[in-house]
This record gives sequence, C-alpha cells and structure tokens, in this order.
Amino acid sequence: MKTLRFTNNDTIQSIGLGTWKATGETVKTAVIEAINAGYRHIDTAAIYGNEIEIGEALAEVFKTGKIKREDLFITSKLWNDAHAEADVILALKDSLKRLQLDYLDLYLIHWPVAFEHGVLFPGKASEYITLDKLPIIETWTEMEKAKNEGLAKHIGVSNFSKLKLQDLVSKATIKPEVNQIEMHPLLQQNELFNYCKSENIIVTGYSPLGSGDRSSEMKAENEPNLMDIDIIKNIATKHQVSPAQILLAWHCNRGTVVIPKSTSKNHIASNFEAASIILDKNDMDSIASLDKNFRFINGKFFEMPGSGYSNLYDE
Repeated sequence: MKTLRFTNNDTIQSIGLGTWKATGETVKTAVIEAINAGYRHIDTAAIYGNEIEIGEALAEVFKTGKIKREDLFITSKLWNDAHAEADVILALKDSLKRLQLDYLDLYLIHWPVAFEHGVLFPGKASEYITLDKLPIIETWTEMEKAKNEGLAKHIGVSNFSKLKLQDLVSKATIKPEVNQIEMHPLLQQNELFNYCKSENIIVTGYSPLGSGDRSSEMKAENEPNLMDIDIIKNIATKHQVSPAQILLAWHCNRGTVVIPKSTSKNHIASNFEAASIILDKNDMDSIASLDKNFRFINGKFFEMPGSGYSNLYDE
C-alpha cells in the first residue's frame, strides 16, 4: 500500500476506509473487514453518529492481539457546534471516549462554519455563528493545544478553500497538516491541490466515487455517474479492473489520500487493491481532461438567509 508522509515522518495510507453514512452493526462489521483486508486508516467524524460502533470494532480488533493501536491511523472531526474555545478539546475527548482511544492520529475542523453549541444542524439563521464573531483561528488555537497535549498526533481542516486555508496558514502557530476535500475527476481542484503541495499539506479526497448513497435532499437532478464516464471505463478496460478502481487509483497516482466508503466485503477489498494500479501519462492526461469543477457536495445546505454564510468554497 502506498503511503504519504507527514513532516515528522509519520505515514498515512493512500487509501483509507470512509464511514460517512455507515452506522450501527454495518459500520462495525465494515471496519473489522477493512482491517482484515489490510486497511490501517479509518476515517470518521462526530456528526456521522458511528464513533461508538467504530470504537467497539477497534476494541475487538485490539483484543485479538494481531493489531496494536499504533498500527492504525484513526481520523475524526470537530463538528460545527463545538468551535468555541471552551468546546474544542471537550468535543475531541468525547470522540476519544466513544472510539475507546487515548489519542487520534488526525483531528480535523469539519467545516469552516460555526453553529451555536448543541445545535447539530440549524433550523433558523440565529443558530449560526458567523466567522466574524468566532474566527477560525480561535478554533484552530484549541486544535493546536490538542496536538500539544497529545490528544491528536496531527491536526488539519476539511472543506477549506485555498483562500481560507491561506488565511489560516498565515495566522497559525502549527500549520494545518491535512485538508480533506471533495475530489474526483470532475472536481480536480488543481489550484488548491498545488497550493497544499507547496505548503506540505496532505490532501485527502472524499466522495471519490460520487457518494451516490447520500440523501436525496443533497442531490441535484441528473447528477453524473463517475463510473459511467467513457474515459474512465476505457482506462478500466485497458487495465482489466473496474471503473471504481480507476477512480481510486487516480488519487494514489496523483499523490493524494482517498477515503472511499463501503460496507461490502468485496468492495472493501477491491477498493484497497486499487492502490497497486499504475496509471501511465496517457491515462492521467485523459482523466485531467474531465475536470468540470462539478461538486456533489455543494455546501448550499449551509446557505440559509441571514446565517452569514454564502459561497462557502469562495468560487
């Protein structure tokens, strides 16, 4: 399995198990299957509502004695209602308790959006807190404390535009180490990706297969099917693999981490195997031609009138 390296020489597998939308016994089984298949990188978040089950899976795996805590790379994320100074470390400790862990390998600010404490998703504009009132740097300072206290080995952000990331980098004492963003051939984010490379910030791509199982409210009409794109299908035929594997291999060949979600034993295994597919220059050039800046996760669900949030990605 390919790995990417942090500045302190810690490594992260290029392909991790994403767990958004996977809950209950299903996610517990998926995590165990993934670790048995060779995954050492598991991605979750407080808002996913599955940290307890993932914690149970990890405890079962550790109990066998075959896998130790230090063998795994576990990521979780700070939800939008815990951005205030008093809430960040408490939220992290709550995640650790649910996951039955002493530390996270990576903790991310999930969105550059803040809610009132205790609000999982606002029903009215007054439940938002604007970034003027609660700047990201105040939240980030607490993230830095979490790293300094050993609660998280690495810290980063998610869904940050180049503009927001540049601003944070200019103010931070500890630079963000990861930016987790939507990324696939229709949304290649070249400018942001190149900026992250220049700052030694690892990029993790989510929804690499199009996240077709997300709720209908989050979907647009006639969304493209990434696995039905002719160029992707032709490259898959050339390498005698599936289109999904080509979509994942593109990330590995490009130098990003990718976290496909699956709860099927066969798909978990085939996704992992995609890391060994070597795409040649013609393959990569063909895929590069597909970029349309198309988002499956457009962030519009935060753009309530009066909330203070619009154009989340600064485009």
